[in-house]
Amino acid sequence: MAMGILSRLFSCASPHHIGGGGGDGGGGNSNRDASTSPQHSLSSSLMDENIAFGESIITKWDSDSSDYAKLTSLFSDGHGDAARFLRAVADLRRAMLFFFSPDCPDPSSIRVQSLIRAQSLMQSAMRSLEKEFHRILSANRHRLDSASLSSSSSSSDDDEIGIFSSNAIADLRSIAESMMANGYGMECVRIYKALRKSILEEDLFLLGFDIRLPYSNFHKIDWPVLDLRIKSWLAAARISFPAHFAAERLLCSQVFDASDSDDLDLTESCFADVANAAALQFLSFPESIAKTKPSPEKLFRILELHQTLSDLFPQIESTFSYESTASVKVKALETLQALAEAARNSLAEFEAAVQKESSRILIPGGGVHPLTRNAMNFLTSLADHVPALINIYAGVPFRPPEPLPEISAPCPSTIVPASVSERIAWLLLVVLCKLDHKAEFYKEVALSYLFLANNVQYVVNEVKRSGLKIILGARWAERHEDTARRYSERYVRLGWGKAAAAFEEAAAAQEGRLVEDERMREEVKTEVEGMIVPAYQGLYESFTAAHGGGMVEAAAGAVRFSPKGLRDRIEQVFFEPHGSESSGSVNGSFSTSS
Repeated sequence: MAMGILSRLFSCASPHHIGGGGGDGGGGNSNRDASTSPQHSLSSSLMDENIAFGESIITKWDSDSSDYAKLTSLFSDGHGDAARFLRAVADLRRAMLFFFSPDCPDPSSIRVQSLIRAQSLMQSAMRSLEKEFHRILSANRHRLDSASLSSSSSSSDDDEIGIFSSNAIADLRSIAESMMANGYGMECVRIYKALRKSILEEDLFLLGFDIRLPYSNFHKIDWPVLDLRIKSWLAAARISFPAHFAAERLLCSQVFDASDSDDLDLTESCFADVANAAALQFLSFPESIAKTKPSPEKLFRILELHQTLSDLFPQIESTFSYESTASVKVKALETLQALAEAARNSLAEFEAAVQKESSRILIPGGGVHPLTRNAMNFLTSLADHVPALINIYAGVPFRPPEPLPEISAPCPSTIVPASVSERIAWLLLVVLCKLDHKAEFYKEVALSYLFLANNVQYVVNEVKRSGLKIILGARWAERHEDTARRYSERYVRLGWGKAAAAFEEAAAAQEGRLVEDERMREEVKTEVEGMIVPAYQGLYESFTAAHGGGMVEAAAGAVRFSPKGLRDRIEQVFFEPHGSESSGSVNGSFSTSS
C-alpha cells in the first residue's frame, strides 16, 4: 500500500537527497542490529518531529479543513508563512525518504504508519500549493506578460521585472520547484499550460485579433471589411511577437528555472504547448490573405503584411528557436513566400488592368485623363514600398515582353536593383503607351498634342515629387519632360499658327483648352506671344501709320487690339478659368488602400 502511495515521490528522488542516514560509516560491522544504534534512534525521532511540525503548518493552510486558509492566501503580503510552509514540505519529504530508506531502524509497521501519515500531509500540502499556483497566475494574468516581462531580459536588477515586482515570479518558481520535487510536477505544469494559453488568446483578442475565427471564407468577404481585419492583424502582430510571445517564453524559463537538461525540456514543453497553436493560427491569417484572388487594390496591404512579417522574422526565429516550436518558423517562412507570390500576381493584375482600360471618353480641353491620375497614384504609392519590392523580387529577374526603349529605361542605381526599377519603368511605359492610344480619339490634331503634353507632364511631375525619382533616376524625368515640351510646342504651332492673321478666331477656338501644369502653361503662353505679337505689332503699326495715327473702320475690323490688348487677350485664354477640370473615374481605376 505504502509503495503505491509513494511511487510518484520516489520517482523523482535520488539517493543524495536522503537525509538523516546512518550506517556504520564504512568502518563497523555491517550486520549490526540497526535498532540498537543510538544514532538511528535519534534520526527517527528527528524525522517524527519533522512530520509533526509539518502537520501543524500544513493543516493550517488546508482550505478543506481550515477556515483561516479560506480567508487568506499563503503567498499573500509578506512571505514568512510561505517560507515556513515550503520548509515544512521539504522536511516532510526528507522524513518520507528516511522512513523508506533501508537505514531507518524502525520496524516495518511503524515505518509504514509514518509514511502514510506523511503522505497524507504531503497530498494536503500539494493541494494548497496547486491552489496558490493557480491563484497567483490568475491574479497577475495581465502583469506577467507583455512589456513587463520582456523588459526584464535586459534589466540589470534581478528583483524587478519592468514595472512589476518579481515576487510573483519567485513565488511561482518556488511552488513549481516544490511540486516537482515531490512528484506533483504534472499537476503544476497542467495548470500553467491551461491558464497561460487562455491568457495568451485573450491578450491577442484584446489586441484586435481573434485566433478562433475561420479563415477559409476570406474570398467571400468584401474588400473594405477584409482591409479592416488586415489593419487589426498588422497592429496586433507588431506587439504580439516582440512582447506577448517573447514574454511567454521568458515566463516559462523563469517559472521553471532551466538549471539542468530536464528543466530545459520542461521549459520548452510548456512554452510550446502555450504558444505554438496560437502562433500558427496567428500566421494563418496573412497566409489566407495571400491565397485570395489577386487584385491591384490588395497589393499595398499585401506588401505591408510582407514587410511587417519580414521585420518580425528575426524575433520569431529567436522566440521559437526550440526544436518543438520549429513549425512556427517554417510557417512564417511559408507565409512570406505566399505573400511575395500574391504581391507579384497583384502587380501583374495592375499591368493587365491598364492594358485593358478601354474607355473612349474625351477629356474637355485635352486635360489629364483619370487613367493617368489613378495609375500615377498607384505607382507613387508603390514607390513607398521599395524594401518590400526588393524582397519579393529577389532572385526573380525581369523579362519584359519587349526591350525597354532608351527613353524609358531607368538609370542604373546602387540603391534599387534592376529587378525593381525596370519593372516600374515598364509599368510607366505601359501607361504612356495607353495615353498615346487615347490621344488618337481627338479629331483635332492640335488638341491631341495638348492632351499628350498635359498627361506626360503630369506623369513627370508625379515621378519628380515621389520616390519614383529615386527608382528611375533624374535622367528619366528629364527625358520625358523634354517629350512633354515637344508636344506642347506642336500644339502651339498647330493651334495658334494662323493667329497673326485671324487672332480673335484662333483665340476663341483655344478657349477651354487646358494646359494643366503651371510652368508649362507659362512656357506655352510665352511661345504663343513670341509667335504672334511681333507679327501683329508690325501689322498694327502699318495700319496706324497709313491713317495718320488713326484707325478707319475697315482697319479697325482687321486690327482690333493694341499690342498690350493682344497680350491681355492671350493671358485671358491661358489663365482665366473656362470650365471645371474632369476628374471622373473610368474602368481600370486603382486603389492604394491607404
